[in-house]
Amino acid sequence: MALTRFFAIFNRTQSLIANAVLRTRYCSSASNDLFSIISPLGHPDISLVPVLDKWAEEGRKIKGFELQRIVKDLRARRRYRQALEVSEWMSGKVGNTFSPGDRAVQLDLIGRVRGLESAESYFQNLGGRAKLAKIYGALLNCYVREGLVEKSLNHMQKMKELGFASSPLNYNDLMCLYTNTGQLEKVLDVLSEMKENGVSPDNFSYRICMNSCAARSDLSGVEKILEEMDNQPHISVDWITYSTVANIYIKAGLKERALVYLKKCEEKVTKDALGYNHLVSLYASLGNKDEMMRLWGLAKAKCKKQVNRDYITMLGSLVKLGELEEAEKLLQEWESSCQCYDFRVPNVLLIGYCQKGLVEKAEAMLRDIVKKQKTATPNSWSIIASGYMDKQNMEKAFQCMKEALTLQAENKGWRPKPTLISSILSWLADNGDAEDVEAFVSSLENKVPKDRELYHTLVKAYVRGGKQVNGLLESMKADKIDVDEETKTILSLRQQEC
Repeated sequence: MALTRFFAIFNRTQSLIANAVLRTRYCSSASNDLFSIISPLGHPDISLVPVLDKWAEEGRKIKGFELQRIVKDLRARRRYRQALEVSEWMSGKVGNTFSPGDRAVQLDLIGRVRGLESAESYFQNLGGRAKLAKIYGALLNCYVREGLVEKSLNHMQKMKELGFASSPLNYNDLMCLYTNTGQLEKVLDVLSEMKENGVSPDNFSYRICMNSCAARSDLSGVEKILEEMDNQPHISVDWITYSTVANIYIKAGLKERALVYLKKCEEKVTKDALGYNHLVSLYASLGNKDEMMRLWGLAKAKCKKQVNRDYITMLGSLVKLGELEEAEKLLQEWESSCQCYDFRVPNVLLIGYCQKGLVEKAEAMLRDIVKKQKTATPNSWSIIASGYMDKQNMEKAFQCMKEALTLQAENKGWRPKPTLISSILSWLADNGDAEDVEAFVSSLENKVPKDRELYHTLVKAYVRGGKQVNGLLESMKADKIDVDEETKTILSLRQQEC
């Protein structure tokens, strides 16, 4: 059986599953709020266009500000394809309220979903009057995201000529470009250029510069930038900045300096749950459990409600300190109050168990959760599989990875770790029978590339099972993988046995 046929087995039900989820979500929602219907539809195979069309067909009001809110939320959760669908539907249906800012967002989404060429084409096809500063800025961001230095600089020069480079956001993009391409020494030059051109740096500008100095081990430069921030009348140094400085000193091993800025950070946090999360994580990096627990108590007292993100942070911090019993109690607290079971929360403890070599305990915990009618995520089983791999128990690692791959239909965006798959394939090549290997390889469709290692695993299993390999060799050829010396060695074993 050719490998391409193996990979076709698991494709047939994907669109049916997605459509079923879509119908269930829409029909079960009694809300008049479009956002509440769309927000849970996170499956990558679900198109939001039918939801929007149905909403319009039923004569319900289509509010531009609500669509903008939906696009913003989807972007924040990295559901870029769905965000683009809503943006394009919005521009077609309520075009009169489609602002330059909306077009800039749409351009950015096109770059993320369809690639840079499509973003450039969109930009070129806009009328001259539509090409305002925000549109130019969005294309600059696309160039920066791709790490294209020359294109970014040329585009920025054009923006300057048009009078569009008046926002700190544009200069911040250039700082990020130099940071991401390893040209750290040029970051401060951009800061100087900003000020020369009459553009006031914002908090983010200064933080990029601080991190640039830290990466070059210039801690005095960090202090100079912070001092400059303090002297700027338009700047209010926020908790994020103090958290950044504290983190820099923690990484540099300067605990006392870090504590100074952690205290300043706490003074600025007030009722910001995210700020408390940062503080908890930073104190965990210092190994200070007492401060972690104190801040967790403050967060619970001052913030209205703890969400999954807060529990993930606190669990991760406890695991980092090896406080697994405390982490177990906290997980129980979360389970007793959570309305939606998010496996990212227990996954933190699963990782902690595996790091301590308690993989059997991790598996037992996961199976107990599943018994309570919770559908695990592929990543949960992958964590257990990795734990068994670390203990050289490849048979158990294989079984747990099979569990993970059976759940892939509802998690198409998930990808297993290449090292884990490579180890399992290596073990299967020497120990698995042909049927097991075929099924496992089939379940890897769209998860790993069809490379030489994958084919060799199949060839070895076929040879060991006495099956014909001609079809596999043809598939290798079709995928442009030549027969090399290792392939010939594997095939020669078959000839020797014959």
